[in-house]
Amino acid sequence: MNISKLTTDPAQNASRPAERISGAEAVIRCLLREEVTTIFGYPGGAIMPVYDALHGYLDRLNHVLVCHEQGAVHAAQGYARVSNGVGVCLATSGPGATNLITGIADAMLDSTALVCITGQVGSGLLGTDAFQEIDMIGISMPVTKWNYQVTRAEEIPFALARAFYIARTGRPGPVLIDITKDAQFAEFDFAYAPCTRIRSYLPYPQLDPARVDEAAALIASAKKPMMLVGQGVILSDAQEELISFAEKSGIPMACTLLGLSAVPADHPLYVGYLGMHGNYGPNVKTNECDLLIAVGMRFDDRVTGDLSRYAKQAKVIHIEIDPAEIDKNVKADVPLISDAKAALTALSAKVHAGAYPDWLAEFHACDAIEEEKVTRKDLAPDTPLVKMAEVIHLLSEITEGSAVVVSDVGQHQMAVSRYYAFRAKRHNVTSGGLGTMGFALPAAMGASLGQSKLPSVAVIGDGGFQMTIQELGTICRYNLDVKIMVLNNSFLGMVRQWQQLFFEKRYSFTEMQNPDFGLIAQGYGIPFLRVAQRSDLAATMHDFISRKGPVLLEVVVEKEENVFPMVATGASVSEIRLE
Repeated sequence: MNISKLTTDPAQNASRPAERISGAEAVIRCLLREEVTTIFGYPGGAIMPVYDALHGYLDRLNHVLVCHEQGAVHAAQGYARVSNGVGVCLATSGPGATNLITGIADAMLDSTALVCITGQVGSGLLGTDAFQEIDMIGISMPVTKWNYQVTRAEEIPFALARAFYIARTGRPGPVLIDITKDAQFAEFDFAYAPCTRIRSYLPYPQLDPARVDEAAALIASAKKPMMLVGQGVILSDAQEELISFAEKSGIPMACTLLGLSAVPADHPLYVGYLGMHGNYGPNVKTNECDLLIAVGMRFDDRVTGDLSRYAKQAKVIHIEIDPAEIDKNVKADVPLISDAKAALTALSAKVHAGAYPDWLAEFHACDAIEEEKVTRKDLAPDTPLVKMAEVIHLLSEITEGSAVVVSDVGQHQMAVSRYYAFRAKRHNVTSGGLGTMGFALPAAMGASLGQSKLPSVAVIGDGGFQMTIQELGTICRYNLDVKIMVLNNSFLGMVRQWQQLFFEKRYSFTEMQNPDFGLIAQGYGIPFLRVAQRSDLAATMHDFISRKGPVLLEVVVEKEENVFPMVATGASVSEIRLE
């Protein structure tokens, strides 16, 4: 849902008496009017006027100084994901701005609402290759929902009002506002009105009642229906509507990677996790059901496997707010182009009470097979070293599934998805579409600030940890309550697994030579714990979780552990491997 052309009229913002201030101060005033309380950033020459203005508002705005701009954008992502709000970050021009791009792209693919504000060289220098000038509009256009370059101070209220409106409405996404330095210095008569409507941008499509009737008819005739629950349920705050619909209809529910935590793991209709390393039952039964109801998910390749052999026997109801996702990968027999909350509410009113005990029993039979072939070996291993699965399972038990778990990318991410029993919404934060190593540590910082009631636990591999390890400095500086768990197998584990299975064990540049993580933690003043034997795991894990403030736990895990089940690239979901 990329918005390339919007009408620009700064005069539309004049809703209250004007006050003459600088463009830089206007940026801060706009953030306050949008009820922003926390921003993440790193100063530099081209954004210096905004930072100077910020100095006078520190009693109203909490600014978190990160150690690298990528840390700022990932922290803003974590903040947005747990708060269901908009994450905000600041950076200077040139390398400061380009360091945001990975996080912006990550947010675009994972539908995370961000407003990223970058400084830019003076408008008179644009196009001259001035010091630290870079075309951020051109660079960011493919990975933003909207972007805009401000060259006059008068445009700032207009640009930021629209930025927040676009970022948070419809299918959320990142927005970038690039502000030239002279626009920050210039004074103008400031007035601000939040944006509530943009011509030609319709973020909430009107649900077609006829389509709802068609969907209800398909459900009434189905013998083996199945729901695929995506992050759209979480983004629309539709968890209650989802559960209500499922309990009335009796339809089993499976979650995508980003949909995890939308359904309590102990719900009797929850049948597991979908995807390449998901549970056996929901993957296999996708190709045996007669009706798929996809709610707020986009049929990503990690869920579908080989599209030419995906659910060909099933009718498809696709509930999706973004029309661009309809029929993009999987043809929908009944598209419901709508916010998930509205669609589920309307559909619940139309369906009859139902139950599918025999169909559910088929999922349970698959669970028994997976238990024998995979789970038992993962949780009760006969190997001397600890396995990732048993670490995550223990974490889930100790926290009773109530922690905010921020996972990085790799084998440990799949272990979290399989063995952490999420019981509350917005408690699963991870990088899905882009698969960004280094995401978890800074995202956990943002998650800890986006909510203060529960611990934020960052689960990271030894490879990803070292990509953003400098953010230990931010965690130390602000004494953030982030529990950092590094599962250390001295490998880039997921790549190594593929090299073992598909490249005849040619471990080309995947074995790690890691530093002493304890000494690094000591250097940052962060308490350090280490587990190398199974006998020490339980007691150390309890200590880890019970401590206040930041703590780093290193768990030495089996070096050549593989994550199963697994759907290989190009395979059908029916060909899922259990070993």
